[in-house]
Amino acid sequence: MDRPFTFKLERVRALRERKEELAKEELAASLALRLRGEAMLQAAAESVEQARGLQRTAAGVAMTANDLQAAQAYLERTERERLSAELDLDRRDAEVDARRSALQNAARDREVLERLKQRRRGEHIRAADRREGALLDEMAITRHRREGLAR
Repeated sequence: MDRPFTFKLERVRALRERKEELAKEELAASLALRLRGEAMLQAAAESVEQARGLQRTAAGVAMTANDLQAAQAYLERTERERLSAELDLDRRDAEVDARRSALQNAARDREVLERLKQRRRGEHIRAADRREGALLDEMAITRHRREGLAR
């Protein structure tokens, strides 16, 4: 009878599906890194506020020049760390955007093959229906002829 439907590009479709899954995993990993970067930025911002608070409280207390320099150096270091954390977060945001774009491309590539597979499956079913209809028509004609000869 009819052979079952086989999609000749099934291996390619499976590879594209796997590529999409990998892109999802990479996006998830970059989102996790971004969250860590966000937490690092928050911690750095809190350190800066703490250093500024220490400087404000030190303003009311008699301090040596070395203590003032140390407090200023601490504030500057925490501000540099915060700036570094901001830059790192920006890089992580760019990485997330790149991963999201890669996922969209992989999903689109897979979807193209999925639609092609569905279209080919439909063509296969329609062709099988046509063959079956032709066979039924032939059987009906043969039966009609036999009944006509029997009379």
